[in-house]
Amino acid sequence: MTDEPRHQVPADHGAVAFAQLPQVLRKVTYSGARHPGAGAPECPSHLPQGAAGATVPAAPDAFADLAGGANCQRYAYAVLRHFGLLVPPLRSAELWADDRATRRAARPQTLDLVLFDAGPAAGRPTGYGAHVGVHLGPDQVLHLCREAGRPAVWRYADFAARPRYRRFLGAKRVLRGAGS
Repeated sequence: MTDEPRHQVPADHGAVAFAQLPQVLRKVTYSGARHPGAGAPECPSHLPQGAAGATVPAAPDAFADLAGGANCQRYAYAVLRHFGLLVPPLRSAELWADDRATRRAARPQTLDLVLFDAGPAAGRPTGYGAHVGVHLGPDQVLHLCREAGRPAVWRYADFAARPRYRRFLGAKRVLRGAGS
């Protein structure tokens, strides 16, 4: 990782990559009420083209909105924003269905979004309530959840061992240029 995040993919994986993130992205607290689209300020991970601040800022102040905490999606989108990947403020089912800013990836690659859930839920769209993390490398997912309280790097088996995350729904790759 370098000071010019928008052009770099983390060279390191897991805990090493996590340790190289700005402190603001390592110290976020979990807040389920702080999801994409939840009140003002709106999810800062996606700014429409031409909007004030539409470029990816290098300063940690760009993530000041995380001071109030975040849910898994808001956190994952902020991490991707650090690397110049902009994701619209989609909730998990919208993210899973989206084909404008993301595409499904057969095998996760570094900086792909990964979704986990407890399995299909009657009357709910696929991806509803899914947990979202960022794939950091082989068997390494950076995420924010209530259980850990702060960002953590887990293995895929760590998710599978928990009923609410037991199913790996899949991976979504952010399309470069989709948010620019």
